[in-house]
Amino acid sequence: MGNFVFEKCNDIDGLYLIQPRVFGDERGYFLETYNYKDFKEAGLDMVFVQDNQSSSTKGVLRGLHYQKNHTQGKLVRVLSGEVYDVAVDIRKDSKTYGQWFGVTLSAEKKNMFYIPEGFAHGFYVLSDTAEFAYKCTDFYDPASEAGIMWNDPTIGVKWPILSGTEPLVSEKDGKHPAFSNAIYLNY
Repeated sequence: MGNFVFEKCNDIDGLYLIQPRVFGDERGYFLETYNYKDFKEAGLDMVFVQDNQSSSTKGVLRGLHYQKNHTQGKLVRVLSGEVYDVAVDIRKDSKTYGQWFGVTLSAEKKNMFYIPEGFAHGFYVLSDTAEFAYKCTDFYDPASEAGIMWNDPTIGVKWPILSGTEPLVSEKDGKHPAFSNAIYLNY
């Protein structure tokens, strides 16, 4: 499919790992990070309306975030460094409801991860620093902002946190409810 290899995540329907084709020579490299035609041909016919970027240091954990209304699909990638990226299925009618999938994304691999609407999302920084970028299918809506406790035992995400360390979590992320108490999506 053009300049991308799309791999469906067999564990959870709707998730895709995406590897762009990289054109490199002695000057550096070039790659497409998104092409509507190629994505549509792969079955990913969405329109992105907002791009976001964050910078974090080693040990930072952001998530698990979602929006109750104005749900967002996200195409995520790392511009520098490396993160462990996680999606949790919160689609109540899904056969994989409450299950999670994780993948390491890095600037070196230039790999991407597509997470559709109906998922909570978070990531943990593995490198000294990481710049993280993502495209969204709907706008950020502060009134719809929601989250799930990053270490909820019923979900059981196996974050690659070094033994004897605690992730650096924002005050807001530290107050997210357990999976069983979260308010879910308005579909």
